[in-house]
Amino acid sequence: MTTPGEGFHPHLHDTSNSSAAPLRTRLHHIRADALDGDTAQTGGMRRFAAVSGKAVGSEKLWMGQTHVAPSTSSSDHHHGESETAIYVVSGHPEFVFLDASGQEPQEVRLRTSPGDYVFVPPFVPHREENPDTAEEAVVVIARSTQEAVVVNLPGLYALPAEDA
Repeated sequence: MTTPGEGFHPHLHDTSNSSAAPLRTRLHHIRADALDGDTAQTGGMRRFAAVSGKAVGSEKLWMGQTHVAPSTSSSDHHHGESETAIYVVSGHPEFVFLDASGQEPQEVRLRTSPGDYVFVPPFVPHREENPDTAEEAVVVIARSTQEAVVVNLPGLYALPAEDA
């Protein structure tokens, strides 16, 4: 009997210890305990890469997890030209940015729950906060670049509103 996800695949050879494994000719299974913490970081949070150019040869995508400890805020940052999609796995993280669509820039807080999604456009300064005093917040992140682009900032600022 095989375990789900561990089926017998006679045409696939075990290449887990081979540096010659063809990255772009097969599917890749990244186990939860194999996430890579050697990725771009922001103070107040821990990022772990799952899918990256380094790990699986992706050319247009980065995906991983971010953990924010209880009562913690990340540093202010943006992700360069990368679009970022966030899925909330656990906790109630808040995503903070400045909105310049009114007469004066205004701080906006997106309060989220498990199952929610957040989209972060390129270059938008923001931070993640976990106001919960007991529970860690965990999110899954997908980016439109092969590596985790993170530009840490001294503070938030609003991008100019685009004309419609």
